[in-house]
Amino acid sequence: MDLRQVYDDLIRFETDLWNGVDARLQRDCDVSLAVFNALLVVQSTPQCRVWDLARAVSITVGGASQAVDRLEARGLSFRTPNPADRRSSIVELTPSGSNLLQKAGSVFDEELRTWLDGGLTTNELVGFAEALRRLRTAASLRRADEEQ
Repeated sequence: MDLRQVYDDLIRFETDLWNGVDARLQRDCDVSLAVFNALLVVQSTPQCRVWDLARAVSITVGGASQAVDRLEARGLSFRTPNPADRRSSIVELTPSGSNLLQKAGSVFDEELRTWLDGGLTTNELVGFAEALRRLRTAASLRRADEEQ
């Protein structure tokens, strides 16, 4: 097995997928895929902190903090003091953020179907999803070991 080719195919497909979904979200909803991802994390993470966003999308805490600043500037989120930790805040969606997420979510799902439904059978797609989950779990464990 040529791991360099696997890497190349994975990265090129990820780039094409990201660019295609991003272009569609920007065209139809005036939101980037990066902003959409941040909104998804905030919505789905109870008591979401900047650290949670950073971890969920694999960016630095500084980058996540800047992302939240941009969400706030657009009126899509707000921060409240974290009652459990004075050093952090809780990020929540505004009604505008929730509305945008709902609208963009439909477009996102439709675009994912366009990219992913035709190339693989259902069983292949399930296997691919499982393989990606295992690879991400292994990478997460490797990062945790490196942090110690």
